[in-house]
Amino acid sequence: MSNTPGNPGEAPKLIIDSDWKSQAHAEKERLAAEEAQKAAQQASKGGAGAAGQGELPPADFSSLVGMLVTQALMYLGGMADRRTGQAIFDPEMAQFYIDLVAVLEEKTRGNITAQESSELTQTVHELRQRFVDLTRVVARQAAAQGAAGGIPGAAGIAGAAGIPGVPGVPGVPGVPGGAGSGPEMFRFS
Repeated sequence: MSNTPGNPGEAPKLIIDSDWKSQAHAEKERLAAEEAQKAAQQASKGGAGAAGQGELPPADFSSLVGMLVTQALMYLGGMADRRTGQAIFDPEMAQFYIDLVAVLEEKTRGNITAQESSELTQTVHELRQRFVDLTRVVARQAAAQGAAGGIPGAAGIAGAAGIPGVPGVPGVPGVPGGAGSGPEMFRFS
C-alpha cells in the first residue's frame, strides 16, 4: 500500500527544502549582528547590563532596601566623601538609616517573600553589628587621642561630634583606614 494518490506501488516522495539551512544560518547571523550592535551601544554609553550609566535600576523592593543600606554604610565610613576623599563617619545618620531599614522590616512582615524577609532581617542585624563595632573602635580612638592631649574632651562619640578628623579604623575591613588602607580620616558631622 502506498500513501501517494497516483501510483499505488510507489514509495512516498520526500521533498527536501535545502534552502532552510541557509535561511536558518542567515537568521542566526542577523540575531548575532543585533546583539553585537546592542553591546556596542551599551559600551558607547559606558554602561553594562540593564542598569548601565544613565539608566535607573528597577523600582522594586530590593532597590529600596539597597538604597537605605547604601546610605547607612556611607555614614558608617564605607564610602568616601566625593569632595574631600575622606570617609564619612556620622553615627547619628548611620543609626537613622539603620532604623529606617528596621522599620521597613517590621512594616513588611508577612507581606514579602520568605527569602526577602530573611535577607532583610540579616541585613538589619549586620548593619547594627557594624554600627556597634565601629562606634566602639572610634570611641576608643577618640578617648586615647583625648587622653594623649591630641583631642581635648573627646572621651567618646558624643564628645567627638565636633572633631575635624579621627584616624581611620585599623583592621576593620570595608572601612577606609582599616585592613591595610591608607591614613584616611573620618569626618564627624
